[in-house]
Amino acid sequence: MKDVTIKIKGTRYEEGAQEEQMEFVSEAKMYEKSGARYFMFDESIFSGFPDSQTTLKVMDNSIKVKRSGGEEDAFGMELEFSKGTRFLNKYYTPYGNFDVEVLTTDINTDLSPEGFGKITLGYDISLQGSDQGRNEIEIEILQ
Repeated sequence: MKDVTIKIKGTRYEEGAQEEQMEFVSEAKMYEKSGARYFMFDESIFSGFPDSQTTLKVMDNSIKVKRSGGEEDAFGMELEFSKGTRFLNKYYTPYGNFDVEVLTTDINTDLSPEGFGKITLGYDISLQGSDQGRNEIEIEILQ
């Protein structure tokens, strides 16, 4: 496992609402297994998921995100992003469980052989069948 810094910048666009941005920086662990790169990091109060751990599994044309933890393991989610693909799953929160659906509109993984670089992701999301807008995420993996 290699120690890295992960910087995540997210932008949310919702019709009729002001654009929302979030930026988060964390220390992370990176390793490779079966042709995929894994990045594991702890979330914080600033990301909205305190005491949670997130794992990103990065492959050539897809990304899987698994988040779990929080007080009494209150948070849980697994999402998969692959361009042009719709993914359905459950989102577990302290406020209840929700159906979540993502449609990936753009994905680009530009990582060096050592695992450093940038990942960009665009997707539409809905919760309980209600459109929640368009999202863009930029992930930088730094030494």
